[in-house]
Amino acid sequence: MLGENSMDPAINSTPPWNVKGDWFDVCSCNIPCPCTFAQPPTSNPCNVIFVYRITQGKFGDINIAGFNVVIVAQLNDNMLDGGTLDAGIVIDASANKSERDALLQIFSGQAGGWLKQYLPPALREVKGIQYAEIKVNIDESLESWCVEVKDTVYAKGIALTGPTADPSKRVQMFNPPGSEVGPTTEAVTWGKSIESHWDIFGFNCVIPTGRNSKHIPFEWTGPSN
Repeated sequence: MLGENSMDPAINSTPPWNVKGDWFDVCSCNIPCPCTFAQPPTSNPCNVIFVYRITQGKFGDINIAGFNVVIVAQLNDNMLDGGTLDAGIVIDASANKSERDALLQIFSGQAGGWLKQYLPPALREVKGIQYAEIKVNIDESLESWCVEVKDTVYAKGIALTGPTADPSKRVQMFNPPGSEVGPTTEAVTWGKSIESHWDIFGFNCVIPTGRNSKHIPFEWTGPSN
């Protein structure tokens, strides 16, 4: 995320790492989000927030389980086919310096793994990096998911349903062709936004109720070339 040419030296000195957890987004696209189908967003640009809750993770000897990361972005066109984005990263302020460095390397793409493939080829501008308290709440039954960064970010999604859906089951999809967390055997759980808003990194956005939101478990390892 800091420029593709700057990443190879970092990867050469990056320890083995792994990270696992929950990802969700809220964005300005209609439901279902075209990006998950490897298509351009509903309208350009797409304003989006990506939220990562880490449940397991090690960066070398550094334990990074229990931390949260948020990426706020504006996307233009198909991210997997020549599209571009501007983005900023919020990292959990409860992390110490070594933990922050590890999280930044992974979630900027510098440490290899999926985000190296996904972000740097499309990245146009890094708007900033902040350290703040990030509150993430994901209902165990995936009825809802929510993120809050004090005074700057509030985003919430609830499970999608409809007049013909079984209310005891989630609306899900497998084998997504454009998964934002990379190739996965896990289910995409479709949701819809509850009015969300953020004002950070120069992105001032209000997402009305009823736009795209979805949840996908993620699991990555690195480094990789």
